[in-house]
Order: sequence, then structure tokens, then C-alpha cells
Amino acid sequence: MAAEPGSSDREAVLDELRRLRTRMPQLTGALAAGVDGLVVAHDCPGVDPEGLAALTAAELGVAVRVSDATGKGELRELLVRGEDGYVATYAAGHSAVLTLLAEDRVNVGRLHLEGRRAAARIGETVDAAEAAAKALRPARNTATRTRTTRTPRTSTTTDARTATDS
Repeated sequence: MAAEPGSSDREAVLDELRRLRTRMPQLTGALAAGVDGLVVAHDCPGVDPEGLAALTAAELGVAVRVSDATGKGELRELLVRGEDGYVATYAAGHSAVLTLLAEDRVNVGRLHLEGRRAAARIGETVDAAEAAAKALRPARNTATRTRTTRTPRTSTTTDARTATDS
């Protein structure tokens, strides 16, 4: 993510994660991260959020390449099923992802429904924060640089010889 969201934006994302976990008790964790692997907000007790964000960025990179190579279009989500549950990752706007950890007994259809909705809301928040941060940055000086031409040097004594020239 090019610009990290401010504290109020971070709180809004964290609130969304908490509401999502309240609506779905089978969720054991929720994490919003930038596509660069940096944590935006998390509610995932017992899991290292920085490590999970970095792994999410790595899996996202591979999944995007698979999606491109197979001609399936832009990546929207990724679901991993382990022996003890699920890890679902959803695109959240242009620069963030939502990763959900769920128990094995979760209703996968509902997981997708809630995950997609939450990812859309988180994406809007993160993208808006990024746009606001971009607008606050000082604009680069885009004026074109012009080069002044130098006047050629002229010698006043063109025929002068030194003692070593003879």
C-alpha cells in the first residue's frame, strides 16, 4: 500500500473486522493488509498478524499469476482449506486484502458472502484514505527544465605560442 491509512481509517477497518467476527462466530481471525504485506488492522488472537500479512502478500502474488496465466481475469478471492479450517483471502479495493480464518464447520457460502461485503467496505475505506493522503502530498514541480546554451569560449591570443610550442 502506497500510503498507510490514518488512525481514524484504521479504527474504521478494525470496527469492520470486529463486526464481521460478531456476525460469523465460526471466524477465528480477520486481518486487513496492504498488498505489500503490511498490516492495516487485525483481530486475530493467537496468530502473528505481521507474519500472516506477509504470507497473504506472498499467496496473493502467486494467485494473481495463476489467474493471469489461465486467462481468468483479475483475482477476486482465494480459498485454502486445511484439515482444521479455512483461510479465505479477498481483494479489498486497489491496494488491500482481507484474510479470514474460519473453523472447519463454517458455512463456506456465508463465509464468501460476508467476506466479499466486508472486503468491499474495507477497500472503500483504504482506497479513500490512500487518495486523501495522495492529495495532501506536495505536488511535484512538473515544469519542464530548459537548458541555457553556453557561449563558446573565445581566445584573445589565438596565435600566441609558449616556449614549449616551438
